[in-house]
Amino acid sequence: MRDYLSHEVRNVAVLGHSGSGKTAVLEAMLYFTKASDRFGKTSEGSSLIDYDSEEIRRGISVYTSLVPIEWKECKINFIDTPGYLDFAGEAEAGLAAADNALIVVNAKDVIQSGTKIAWERAAARKLPTIFFINKLDEEHTSFDKAYEELRETFGKSIIPFEVPIVENGEIIGSINVLRDKAWYYKGPLADPNKAQPVPDDMMDVVNSYKDQIAEAVAMGDDELMEKFFSGESFSEAELTRGVRLGVRNGEITPVFSGSALQSIGIERLMDLILKYFPTYGESGSYTAIGSDGEPVELETNEKESLSAQVFKTIVDPFVGRISYLKVLSGVLSSDSTVYNANKEKPEKISSVFIIKGKHQTAAGKLFTGDIGAVVKLQNTQTNDTLCEKGKPVKAEAIAFSEPMYAQAVFPKSKNDEDKLSSALQRMEEEDQTLRIENNKETRQTVMVGVGDQHIDVILSKLRSKYKVEVTLADPKVPYRETIRKKAVGEGRHKKQSGGHGQFGHVFVEFEPDSTTEEMRFEEKVFGGAVPRQYFPAVESGLRECCEHGYLAGYKMVQLKATLLDGKYHDVDSSEMAFKLAARLAYKDAMEKCSPILLEPIMNVEVRVPDEYTGTIIGDFNKRRGSIMGMDLVDGYQIISAQVPMAEMMRYPIDLRAMTQGMGSYTQSFDRYDPVPSNLAERIVAAARAEMEE
Repeated sequence: MRDYLSHEVRNVAVLGHSGSGKTAVLEAMLYFTKASDRFGKTSEGSSLIDYDSEEIRRGISVYTSLVPIEWKECKINFIDTPGYLDFAGEAEAGLAAADNALIVVNAKDVIQSGTKIAWERAAARKLPTIFFINKLDEEHTSFDKAYEELRETFGKSIIPFEVPIVENGEIIGSINVLRDKAWYYKGPLADPNKAQPVPDDMMDVVNSYKDQIAEAVAMGDDELMEKFFSGESFSEAELTRGVRLGVRNGEITPVFSGSALQSIGIERLMDLILKYFPTYGESGSYTAIGSDGEPVELETNEKESLSAQVFKTIVDPFVGRISYLKVLSGVLSSDSTVYNANKEKPEKISSVFIIKGKHQTAAGKLFTGDIGAVVKLQNTQTNDTLCEKGKPVKAEAIAFSEPMYAQAVFPKSKNDEDKLSSALQRMEEEDQTLRIENNKETRQTVMVGVGDQHIDVILSKLRSKYKVEVTLADPKVPYRETIRKKAVGEGRHKKQSGGHGQFGHVFVEFEPDSTTEEMRFEEKVFGGAVPRQYFPAVESGLRECCEHGYLAGYKMVQLKATLLDGKYHDVDSSEMAFKLAARLAYKDAMEKCSPILLEPIMNVEVRVPDEYTGTIIGDFNKRRGSIMGMDLVDGYQIISAQVPMAEMMRYPIDLRAMTQGMGSYTQSFDRYDPVPSNLAERIVAAARAEMEE
C-alpha cells in the first residue's frame, strides 16, 4: 500500500446496532476491491476484521478494528466499532479518530437502541453521516418502510440518494436519484457499467426524493434558495455542490441501501463516500494545547509541525505495546525520534505500520489525516500526543464512558495471585473503560467495567493471554458503625508473671459526635491518676478498636472518646498495659452505647429518554431511593436521586434492561445514613458469620 496524502484519505467510523452487519459491509468491500481473496465471516473464524478468539466465540465485534480500503486512487480508513453497548470504550476510541460516520442499519429492524446511540455519538462530534440500510435481500424487508422510519426518528435531513429496484422480492438494480439513472445487477438489462433510464413505475418516487434533496440543498445556499422558490430546476453540478456542502454541515444525511452478503450496493457506497465525505485536511486547522496551557492553532497539512494522538493501545504479552494513532498535522516517519508532550519524554519510532484487521504492513510515513500504528513505545499510552520537541502540543483528550459495574476479583490459586496484579495493570492500560481499585477498607481488588459482558471478556483475556484464573463476587459495601448514646467504659489490665507485671486502669467516656468522621480524643484526667506519657497509648488503643467496630467489624465513626480517670503502678505500668486497658474500656462501653450500622448513600444522576421516566422513578422507590429532582434536556430526562450503595450493585445491567440500552448514569458518594433495623440485623449476622469462618 502506497503512502497517501491528506487530500486522498477519508476516515470513516462504522457504527450501528450489534448484528446490523457493520463488519459484513467491510468484508464485502475488502472482497470487492480484491484486498481479500474470500468473504470472511466472524462466526466461522474466517473474518479478516473480527479475528480475536472472543469475537469468534461470540460472533460479534468486541474491539475496534482498522480497515483501510484503496478505492479509485484514494484510501478510505474504515474504523469498525462494536455495536454492543458493553464495549462503548472501543467505539469511543474509534470515533475519536474518525472525520465521518457510516451508520449501518438492519432493514428488518431499523430503529434499535444501537442505531439511536450511533446517531447521537455522530451528532455530538458533528460528523458528516451516511446511513446504509443493509440486508434488503432478506424476506419481508422494504426500503421505503426503512427509510420512513429513519426520517421519522432522525428528522428531515435523512434523504435517499439511491433507491433499489426490486422485482419479485429480489434486488435487481438501483437508481441514482441525483442523476436520474438506473443500473442493473441482474436480469436482461444487467450491466453495472451502463446507465439505463429510470423505470416508469418508479419515476414519481424518484422525483419526490429529488425534490427533498433540492429543498435541503436550497436551505444551505441563498442563490439556490431563490432559484428553488422560483420553480427552476437545479443542474446536476449545482445539486452535487449543494449536497457536498449539506453533508459536511449536517443538513443532509444521505441514505443508501443494499446487501453486504450479496455485495449489492457496495461499489456505489464507496463512490458515495469519496464524493461527499470530507477529508480531515479540509478543516484547515485544529486547536491543540501548547506547553504553556494556551490554545495553539495547527494547520492540518503536511507542512505543519508533527502532532499525532494515540487513540487505542494494545498490550500484547509477546509483541509488547501497539499504539494506534492518527496524524493530526505534519508527517510521522519511521526511524525518527518524537516527543511525548503528556509524559514529557522522547520516544523512538522504529517503524510505522498500516493496520488492516489482523495484518500489519510496514509504511515509510504517515501523512496528515492518516491512521496507523507504531510498536514498543516505552512511555506512551492512550490519549498521549506525539510531536516535535521544539513545539510541544497536546491534542484534546478523548472522553471515555465512566465504568460503573463493579465486581470483586479473587485469584483461584497462589500462582494466579502472583500474576494477577501485573495482568490487570496491562489490561487497564489498554482498556480505558476498565478501572482497577484496591480497596484497603474491604481488602478487595475491585474490577469496574461497563457491564457484565465487558467483565466477561476481561476474564476470558485473563485466562487466554495471561493464564490467570479468577472468581468474582459482588464487592463488599463499606458500611460504618456509630453510637447513639453516651456511656463510660472501664478497662483494667493486670497481669503478673514473675519480675515486672503489667498494669493499666482507665475510665473512658464515649459519646456521639456528628462533626467528625474519625474518632475525636480528649483527656480530662485530674491529679495525675494516669500519667501524661500514657495518653498516646490510650488513644492508640482506642483508634485501633475503631477500625473494627463492635457490631460487625466495620469502622466505627462519628464519636468522641474522653479519658476521665484511671490508675497506674510505678513499676508495672507501661504503654502496652494502658493500650490494652483502653481496648477493654471500649468493649465495655459499646454494650451500653446503642451502636448502629450506617450505610453509604450515593448521589445518582440518570439520563434516559422521557418515555422511561416512570419506570426509573418506580425502580428507585424499590431501591429505597429518594428522587431529588428532574430536568428535561433534548428529549432526555435527567433524574437526580439518592440511593443506598447496597441497592446499586447491579444497576448498570438493570438500567440497560429497563431502557433497552438507552439509559446511562453516574454516581458519587454523598453521606452515611443509618441502616433500617430489619436490614441491619441481616447484615450484622452475615458479617459475624464471615468473621467466624
